[in-house]
Amino acid sequence: MGFLQDIAAIDRALKREFKAHDAPIIELIEAQTHDPFKVLVGTILSARTKDACTAGAVRRLFAAGGGTPDGLDAIPQEKLEKLIFPVGFFREKARHLKELPRVLREKFAGTLPSTVEELCELPGVGRKTANLTVAVGFNLPAICVDVHVHRICNWLGIVKTSKPVETEMRLREILPVKYWKTWNSHLVSFGQTRCDGRRPKCDGCPIAKYCKSPRKHEDTPPKNTGKCGDTPFKNVGKTWGQSPKNVGTVPKS
Repeated sequence: MGFLQDIAAIDRALKREFKAHDAPIIELIEAQTHDPFKVLVGTILSARTKDACTAGAVRRLFAAGGGTPDGLDAIPQEKLEKLIFPVGFFREKARHLKELPRVLREKFAGTLPSTVEELCELPGVGRKTANLTVAVGFNLPAICVDVHVHRICNWLGIVKTSKPVETEMRLREILPVKYWKTWNSHLVSFGQTRCDGRRPKCDGCPIAKYCKSPRKHEDTPPKNTGKCGDTPFKNVGKTWGQSPKNVGTVPKS
């Protein structure tokens, strides 16, 4: 098959896998709130943090009024830290969240922008967060590339890149726009449930015939992180506010 036929077949397989597993936290926030600002806040919190941890932080923050710019502005930074703990880099993220309403007012008249370039002007927001907010929050074409998307696209031979930003730019060139909005969701879910970077579950993989990974079928022991969030986050149908009980300078992402 040609490249476009391979991409279509891979996307169909990933879509089936996505529907069979738990939804990533950001998609769940959008499904429950339909609010781009909440999607942005959740995405900021989710960096370097497992979904179950993010879910607990989001639930507490939004319950305290932090789901709107004005509500977020009214929460002292020290309280923000307590509300979002134990997400990764919680102090830096609390500082970014505290600055967010002011920057929105000063640069964008209080309205959340819907382009990647403008979103990247906000505190704590890099291309990954901006792209995910555009694609999920605003339902507009954007390609969010995290470690899962970067790794799997390279393993599949779709790109040959060394950094996520290089993967994003290459995908913008070669991936048909109709796949952009869901590409991240499908590959993140696949990376979390099957195609782990340390121990991919190759047996029975629905896209194994496309895989060019040198680690294919390796039997590498999984790394036990001991971190919070090991419990899978449940799919749409159970609200993110009912997540499992959680236990614990962040780069822009």
